[in-house]
Amino acid sequence: MTHDVETAAGRDFCIQLMDINDSFGIKSAFQVVPEKRYGVPQDLLDAIRTRGFELNVHDLNHDGHLMKSREEFLRRSAHINQHGRRFQASGFRSAMLHRNLEWYDALDFSYDMSVPNVAHLDPQRGGCCTVFPFFNGKLLELPVTMTQDYSLFHILRDYSLDRWKQQIELIMEHHGLMNFIVHPDYIIGARERQVYESLLDYLRSLKQQEGVWLALPGEVDRWWRERSKMKLVEDGNGWHIEGQGHERARIAYVHQDGGHLSFSFDEQLKESKSTTIRASTAQISEVRPQQDPGPPVLQPRTL
Repeated sequence: MTHDVETAAGRDFCIQLMDINDSFGIKSAFQVVPEKRYGVPQDLLDAIRTRGFELNVHDLNHDGHLMKSREEFLRRSAHINQHGRRFQASGFRSAMLHRNLEWYDALDFSYDMSVPNVAHLDPQRGGCCTVFPFFNGKLLELPVTMTQDYSLFHILRDYSLDRWKQQIELIMEHHGLMNFIVHPDYIIGARERQVYESLLDYLRSLKQQEGVWLALPGEVDRWWRERSKMKLVEDGNGWHIEGQGHERARIAYVHQDGGHLSFSFDEQLKESKSTTIRASTAQISEVRPQQDPGPPVLQPRTL
């Protein structure tokens, strides 16, 4: 869950928004515009961090001209990096998801959240066409995979959870990343706030019933970097994982099942070599005989 703070009204709602999130046991990341848009009091930055939320940089001044030219981007990125150090921020997101990934080597952050998987309703079309994190040089991209609140409320005129639930179901089928943008500015009203609180309640139920990992972006960043450095090693006792954070990973075997890929986890294979466990992020949904599993792939223990 991420919050891009676009106006002074949104800034002033941040403390209350943290209270709302905490009431559902869900921490989130706040992306703050560092220049011109509104004042950024130090006590707000301290409150975000001390309460266990995450603080990131949102553009430079949110005027829509960050990507006007490479020269302008390089000039502004120097200031953005300075604010990142002042904020003690690991992450960045551009205004309106404007992006040019070929220029991002100038950003001094660990991860970026400026790339949507699809962008039908965004100012810049396109997208990365994946629901998984991916590396762009040294920078880890955490794609925005859910419809933004502004698009939902003000373009589609939809005040239900139906579209979000549909996207959640699709992403869970692929064990992907659900990356939300909900602006404090757009949920101040009672109707919008009720929709947001219903979303939090639904996400909490997914954690409790389906085992979904409700993580901060920085936690996903750290996990994906650890995961990328792990190795699968085979010895006389079979396959095992080596590398920092290996205790958080588990081995999954991938094979074709009726024209589709399915996964079998090592713990289940120890119990029965002749069965395939078709698993979702939540639970084992089906057990049936299947041929020997194929080569192993890394799969996170907590999704």
